[in-house]
Amino acid sequence: MVLSSPHSYGLKYMSLGVLVLQTTSLVLTMRYSRTLKEDGPRYLASSAVVSTEVLKILVCTLLVFKESNFSPRLLKEEIVNKPVETMKLAIPAGIYTLQNNLLYVALSNLDAATYQVTYQLKILTTALFSVSMLGKRLGFYQWLSLLVLMAGVTLVQWPTESEGDSEQKILTAGSQFVGLMAVLMACVSSGFAGVYFEKILKETKQSVWVRNIQLGLFGSVFGFLGMMVYDGQRVSESGMFQGYNTITCTVVVLQALGGLVIAVVIKYADNILKGFATSLSIILSTVISYFLLEDFNPTSVFFLGAMLVIAATFLYSKESKPASGSAVKV
Repeated sequence: MVLSSPHSYGLKYMSLGVLVLQTTSLVLTMRYSRTLKEDGPRYLASSAVVSTEVLKILVCTLLVFKESNFSPRLLKEEIVNKPVETMKLAIPAGIYTLQNNLLYVALSNLDAATYQVTYQLKILTTALFSVSMLGKRLGFYQWLSLLVLMAGVTLVQWPTESEGDSEQKILTAGSQFVGLMAVLMACVSSGFAGVYFEKILKETKQSVWVRNIQLGLFGSVFGFLGMMVYDGQRVSESGMFQGYNTITCTVVVLQALGGLVIAVVIKYADNILKGFATSLSIILSTVISYFLLEDFNPTSVFFLGAMLVIAATFLYSKESKPASGSAVKV
């Protein structure tokens, strides 16, 4: 069905709004939840990762049931009767689980604006893995955009003189270094897992919802094992859901539904629109971090770096074309 022009534009701008809202709200609520001071223990990031995967499985299962007229036969055929195909998802699922844990570490140590800008390095890692694993060719503007992107992120992370005693400076620098390392590792894992997942999707004709169920099954297992290894004692003392509150549940829901929302709107959102969404999300995160969270003091160097990253996002989109059946997993 060909959409009328006004209707098409309406859907595009609605997609833009949804993408901006989802991206910005997830980053800000996750940052707020990791810095909120309250009585009692803080929720475990490893527990939130497991909860996210379980919720994602439930939502995708409902979507598969709806597509197959509520018959469980499709799930049995695609997951149970094809163990080799299912096992292929173990690698990206494990990497996505690591990535999701790293994002909590990053936002526990970096303000939302710095995180948002730095995390755009996933464009670089995805591009490099696409070239090496999928044999894609990048155009001149895309290679140029990657250089601009690296320059922008470097400026954003450039150390600045801050007020306060030397001990506080050391603690702040140490925290920023941990956050930076977590973001960089998340960018590498995101790039590799995304391209690997895209390769699997192109080799088979399975529903993207079925693939997300497979990812979720492995992700929940890996996440649970990681939780027991690193937080097993705290889980045994206070339970898996210790410290959960409304904000925590909001973070879990936003992260679980994020990729599914993108999957729904991506058919209406081209790369230029996604560039707008990224840019608006960075700007909103900067404004809200400064005025509401009060954990961010922007400098001229940061603004210059952020502008370069935003410009690189648009420049990279100039020659890229959305691939059909591209990987939808965040």
